[in-house]
Amino acid sequence: MALGYREWKELPSALTSDMIESGLTFVATIGIADPLRPENRTAVQLCKASGIKPIMVTGYHALTANIIAKQTGIIEDSEDLLLTSKQLDETTDKVLIDKIEHIKTFARATPGQKLRIVKTLQQKGEFVAMTGDGVNDAPALQLANIGIAMGINGTDVSKEAADMILLDDNFSTIVKAVKEGRRIFDNIRKFIRYVMTGNAGEVWTIFLAPFFGLPVPLLPIHILWINLVTDGLPGLALASERSEKGIMQRPPRPTNESIFSNGMGWQILWAGFLMGVVCITTQAIALNNNSAHWQTMVFTVLCSSQLGNAMAVRSEKTSIFKLGGNVK
Repeated sequence: MALGYREWKELPSALTSDMIESGLTFVATIGIADPLRPENRTAVQLCKASGIKPIMVTGYHALTANIIAKQTGIIEDSEDLLLTSKQLDETTDKVLIDKIEHIKTFARATPGQKLRIVKTLQQKGEFVAMTGDGVNDAPALQLANIGIAMGINGTDVSKEAADMILLDDNFSTIVKAVKEGRRIFDNIRKFIRYVMTGNAGEVWTIFLAPFFGLPVPLLPIHILWINLVTDGLPGLALASERSEKGIMQRPPRPTNESIFSNGMGWQILWAGFLMGVVCITTQAIALNNNSAHWQTMVFTVLCSSQLGNAMAVRSEKTSIFKLGGNVK
């Protein structure tokens, strides 16, 4: 802002803007900055490490947008491009689809252009999360796969169009939410893998016994106890596991990926089969030795196997001997 003043010996009879704003004496220029939050650059770098591509779409001047993009780390080298509103209008859809992977900042963007950017990214197969706070952001927020509105400064229209509302208007909170989402998804997989492996072990134990001429190894009360206690309590513990080390260095999983991906289905089958074989072997040895407690031994072996499996499924990549008390 430029500051100036003008003096009058007496107050003019007609005060008009043309008269008052002429003949001023220049005093000073004041620059106003809206500083970045210090955690935003770290959040952007964390996004990039986890396979999330941050793109800035703003209505600000190209020079302002370029400086902010460099300060946050959105633009880091010569391959990262900035496109103005005029340049975007002059770019055909085909060229934009080819170049959009390298365009990290859009300046002076209009509501229609924001919509076009989201559409183009989706045509490239990207899963788009869009943030915004104004009425002009509402169409793009609604079109995006995940629309994120600002809870403090956001308009009612943007909040209605969004899928999620950010209560503190802080970009780093989105990154924290991504990390928490990955932790929850990992824990769901751990729980499913643990419970289904245990159930598979029960099924294999009961199913295999008649083929070896053995009596039924488990009573209904045994199975009920296993399902209520041996499965339930460790399952609750797995649901509260902390995030694994390096969870934000993984690439995003495909949206159409099955929860049994990465061989989890086969792991459930062979681990359950191994439990069944161990239980049947225990039963055969106990009966061969004329032990009166063979059924108790099978029950104990199966429960112990499931508890051991609960420890093993805490991580898909890290050994149980390296996990310690909890995963960080």
